[in-house]
Amino acid sequence: MNNRIIDISEEPAALSSRYENLVIRRDDGSEASLPFGELAVILVSHPRISMTQSVLSGICAAGAVLVACDEKRTPCGMLLPLQGHSTQSERFALQASAPLPLRKRLWKQIVQEKIRAQSRALSRLRGDDRGLALLAAQVRSGDPENVEGRAARAYWSTLFGAEGFTRDPDSPGLNAMLNYGYAVLRAVVARAICASGLHPSLGIHHHNRYDTFPLASDLMEPFRPVVDEAVAAIAAGKPEPELDKAAKSAILARLAERRPGGGETRTLFDFAGIEAASLAKVYEGAQKTLTIPAL
Repeated sequence: MNNRIIDISEEPAALSSRYENLVIRRDDGSEASLPFGELAVILVSHPRISMTQSVLSGICAAGAVLVACDEKRTPCGMLLPLQGHSTQSERFALQASAPLPLRKRLWKQIVQEKIRAQSRALSRLRGDDRGLALLAAQVRSGDPENVEGRAARAYWSTLFGAEGFTRDPDSPGLNAMLNYGYAVLRAVVARAICASGLHPSLGIHHHNRYDTFPLASDLMEPFRPVVDEAVAAIAAGKPEPELDKAAKSAILARLAERRPGGGETRTLFDFAGIEAASLAKVYEGAQKTLTIPAL
């Protein structure tokens, strides 16, 4: 799988295809091109961007994801490839019939790994994990006590050094930066899910009727601190950080870089693929737990 993340947001452009390449033509007549096969995620947010049907089909054929943004430059939709695995229909059936006890056990593991990742992030950035490692051990099947929420309260107030910070998707500043990073992360995970022959709309825990891809929302949880750390680094020393071009570039760079995890040094695309492939094996009965590399 290829790992190029392209954000087209700063100027008008016309997107077309030529010899299996994506061609980006700017208003001044200049062009840039790259093979569809190198694409992973394309974010389109400028209001004056046009594209041909061959671009859409080329993106899907390459197994890449197109993320569309609204007038606020906030991601609002995704285009995913329709077919990503040779036994896709069989895996869809197994996924849809997964029993509740299994899904609860899987959610317990996801929440535990998310809290442990938050613990490591706080330890690296603030020198104190605020007891999150101990909280992770308290998560039970399905997380009925909402340990995830308890961990989040300690995590956010410590990460950004302000007791008054609240994670609010509708707020600007830090929240807008987090929204942007999470949208790209969600696209990365959704791509991995499709490549593993699973359907992103059949979730493990998330089931909001307005969430089109709840499984992506589930599997991205342990990787969220990657975005959080990037935003914390960008915001350091800035009284009112904003989601500008520099912030976007820094977030995308952090998501695309190679990092250690699970005893290997790989990209987040690879780690998301490992997690999604392991879920398919769980549904098939080939293994009992998810493989979630500890980044």
